[in-house]
Amino acid sequence: MSKFQIPTTQKVAVVPKAGGTIEIKNDWPVKQQKDLAPGECLVKIEASGCCHTDLHAALGDWPVQAMTPLIGGHEGKLKRWDYRRHRQQHNNSPVKLGERVGIKWLADSCLNCEDCRKGREQNCSQPSSVVSPLMELSRNMSSRLSTMSPPFPKASPVTPPRPSSGVTVYRAIKNSRTEQGDWIVIPGAYARARGLRVIAIDTGDHKAKLCKELGAEAWIDFKTSKDIVADVKKATGGPGAHSAVVTAASSGGYTQALDYLRPGATLMAVGLPGTATLNASIFFTVFKSISICGSYVGNRQDAREALELAARGQVKVHFVTKDLKELKATYDGLTAGTVAGRVVFDLTK
Repeated sequence: MSKFQIPTTQKVAVVPKAGGTIEIKNDWPVKQQKDLAPGECLVKIEASGCCHTDLHAALGDWPVQAMTPLIGGHEGKLKRWDYRRHRQQHNNSPVKLGERVGIKWLADSCLNCEDCRKGREQNCSQPSSVVSPLMELSRNMSSRLSTMSPPFPKASPVTPPRPSSGVTVYRAIKNSRTEQGDWIVIPGAYARARGLRVIAIDTGDHKAKLCKELGAEAWIDFKTSKDIVADVKKATGGPGAHSAVVTAASSGGYTQALDYLRPGATLMAVGLPGTATLNASIFFTVFKSISICGSYVGNRQDAREALELAARGQVKVHFVTKDLKELKATYDGLTAGTVAGRVVFDLTK
């Protein structure tokens, strides 16, 4: 790797306070090598995806409030390690200087509590070991713990799946208690990669085209459908889907899923409506043996598995590249539900 001079300042998109206007600043300080804590590494961010979580944190519409000023962008990828200072942990680093890595939702987990031992690092009980979304996240230069930034497989494509939302959906599908050939309601490619039959529910011709390109066998437009439950059951031949991975930011999608799932099915709750509640019929949830499971991001192993699928060409990311100055317009598009695929900000410019 060629010698790299660590800058002292960088460009960032910052929200000064919850609900505030996004500001682009060019003089934000860069953490220097001498200031890195044990186990931290400095990475140069070349691109970052735009996640709904960034939007929620900026709006301040979750029960857990963001710490401001907030710099969003926890879906950093195509990074290159530019300098590192491991001190006591340098021999245990899974990545080498110059390797491409991704930035995930978690900065660290203790690996010693019950949740960590059972593979739920995202629910780590040690608050000092988890970086809230709501604290500092990715920038043009960012310091991360070396053990939590997954290295990209050498065969990975130019734009791998996003280390936050991609891994989140992958884990939800992985834990959906489905088998090859089962029907699952979700827009996305991971389900197809695991041999599932996909029903996509969304709205708009551009999203219909994308979902079909991703392998959905059935498409239902929730704005034009007269009966979504009946449409799902018709697509599956009558009994309904074996699982639904719901990422909606409102409660309606969850309640409706309980009606179109077949007996013994699993509802995977992934979206995070701030104040909404899940209203389920206790009688029919029991009568149909429906399982309702919350699924919150993914652990180290989930991240590696998701990236390996992309490296083998089984998952293709559909994205558009934008300049950081277009962030506000992108947030507006996410709010309106008009963004199809993924938006990636090029931070090399």
